[in-house]
Amino acid sequence: MKIKLVFICGLSFLYLAVKSPAAEQEKYTLRYSFHPGETLRWNVEHRSLVRTAVSGTDQTAETVSYSEKVWRVKDVKPDGAATFEQLVPWVDMWQKLPESNEIRYDSRTDAKPPVGFEDVAASVGVPLSIITMDAKGKILKRQRKETRGVAANEGAITIPLPDEPIAVGHVWTFPCDIDVPLESGGVKKIKALQQFKLESVKTGVASIRVSTQIISPVTEPAIEAQVVQREGTGVVRFDIDAGRIVGQQMDVDKHVVGFRGQASSLHYVTRFTEQWIPEIAKIPAKSSDALK
Repeated sequence: MKIKLVFICGLSFLYLAVKSPAAEQEKYTLRYSFHPGETLRWNVEHRSLVRTAVSGTDQTAETVSYSEKVWRVKDVKPDGAATFEQLVPWVDMWQKLPESNEIRYDSRTDAKPPVGFEDVAASVGVPLSIITMDAKGKILKRQRKETRGVAANEGAITIPLPDEPIAVGHVWTFPCDIDVPLESGGVKKIKALQQFKLESVKTGVASIRVSTQIISPVTEPAIEAQVVQREGTGVVRFDIDAGRIVGQQMDVDKHVVGFRGQASSLHYVTRFTEQWIPEIAKIPAKSSDALK
């Protein structure tokens, strides 16, 4: 607040210049930051529970998977664009489908995957894709490797960041398409909009609220049953100084009625969590002479 004494027509007035709260609010520049030769790792947990009711018959399918996501940085341009290799070193999965026994597979201990997990096993420990991404999270190039693995999906690998410095409360959006395979063949594109909001910044870590809005009208329950799987909401934690996502949790909890006739319903529940694994600094061992 500034205080100024102003003289007008021989009279003095006390003028108070008060800055608005918005003018004083700190702004942050969010950018991804990579270094050639570094390896980034995250622990990933994915849980899904699908309950269906069709013509009076209720069924439940449950899947839990733990894995590690790795980005091996190959090159970084002066403008911050980075090229990295994406892979999954290991996966530990558990699945229970209707009218079947539990199936478990841990790539670290099981020499042979159980039936139905062959594609998962084929994607473990091999490069899935080589990606070039700019400092704002835009994918400039994606080279997919030949693999049968389901881990090599073509969805978004991270969140886009805003162009300008932003303050807490700022909202930005990113349009995207959801590809829905049709039973008759072909793919139906559903337009969606991802929304991001900077909720807070604490100790250098930004909390970003993420949600997905469906733009295209979806009137067929069979298509809606697939679209809801992409309507996750949650929070991403971004380390501003390190320039990377250090954690996130995304949830889906949706109901669809009539996806297989009028007497049918679907309840889809998932939780996806990710936690960055910091590199442990190597501490040189003490020599025997130093202990004397």
